[in-house]
Order: sequence, then C-alpha cells, then structure tokens
Amino acid sequence: MDFIKDMNPVLQMLVVMTSFSLLPLVFCCMTSFLRFTIVFSMLKTALGTQQVPPSIVIIGLSMILTFYTMGNVFQSMYEMGSVPYQQNQNMVLAINEGSKPLKEFMLKQTRESDLQFFVQMSQKEQPNSPDELSIWQVAPAYILSELKTSFEIGFIIFVPFIVLDLVVANILLALGMFMLSPTIISLPFKLLIFIAVDGWALIVQGLVQSYN
Repeated sequence: MDFIKDMNPVLQMLVVMTSFSLLPLVFCCMTSFLRFTIVFSMLKTALGTQQVPPSIVIIGLSMILTFYTMGNVFQSMYEMGSVPYQQNQNMVLAINEGSKPLKEFMLKQTRESDLQFFVQMSQKEQPNSPDELSIWQVAPAYILSELKTSFEIGFIIFVPFIVLDLVVANILLALGMFMLSPTIISLPFKLLIFIAVDGWALIVQGLVQSYN
C-alpha cells in the first residue's frame, strides 16, 4: 500500500474508485449476508416449494438481516475511516483504517485451522497478533468457515424434512400407491409443521443470535 500512498492524488483517487467496484463482492462474501443466503436457500430446497419464496425475497431478507446484525460494524468502519480522511484527505489510509472493524468481525467467526492455512499459503512470517493479519488472509478463511457453518445449519434443517418424506413414502408404498409422488403428499405436511412451530421466526432468530 505504500506505493499507492505516494501516488499523485488524482491517480490515488482513480485507484480508490476502482476498488469501490469490489463493494458488492465485499458485501456478499465478507459479511453475515453469506450465511443468511445459503441457509435460506437450503431451507427452500428442504421444503420443496420450488420457487417459493422467490429468490429476490430471500436476498432482500438476507440484506435486511445483514444490516441489522452488522450495523455496529458498519458504523465503526465509517467512524474509523472518516478520521484519517478528514485529517489529511488520504483515501487509502481511510480505507485501511475503516476495514479494521470488518476484519475484527470476520476473525470472530473464523476457525483457527482455516486462518492458519491461508496464513501459511501467503508465505509470510507468522503474525504475532491479530492486528498483523491482512484482510486478504482473513477474508478467504472467513468465507471457508462461513460455508462450513452454513452447511452444518442446513443439514440440521434438512433432517426433519427428509424423515417426513421417508414416512410418507413408506405409507404410500404400504398402500400400493406406486404412481403417486411422495413429495406431492409430503409438501402440505411440511408446510403445516413448519407453520405450527413458527419455523421462519426460529431460523431467523437463531441466525441473528449466532452473530451475537
């Protein structure tokens, strides 16, 4: 980053504006949005409701929950990044300082084994403290950890629905209804049970609390 700091301010601004194009990638992969979208998508698959709820609803709900769970992180990023920019108009330093709360958030959700792997892959000296870790070491480890956590949650969600499918399939087999698809019969029961236990609230509350 030192060579960027020594650039002409105009070129520095161009580099920074180019980096802003990566914001959608940062939002999708370096925040709680990743876990929310994966779990909700797996829930829709487990229910077997095809296109219900629509993907835009899942993405919208995930975005709202992301801002809800990471509001303090975003606020800290703005406050820490605005100070160096107001002092010396250095955008690179402002981005570097502003990214620290995001890195701290990711570290809390990252498994040590995943982080160690990417630190070794970077072929740099072992850091003595978390502050010495770069966000490019933390980010891939965070994504890997979130994928594993999301699939673990998805597996737990899948199990009761699979059991219900097996029960319905065995009943239809016992009645000799070979031509009737078990998923058609089990779908209303899945929805009924999911509504009875207030499934959406349980899953949303569990996901939000998993970041506290």
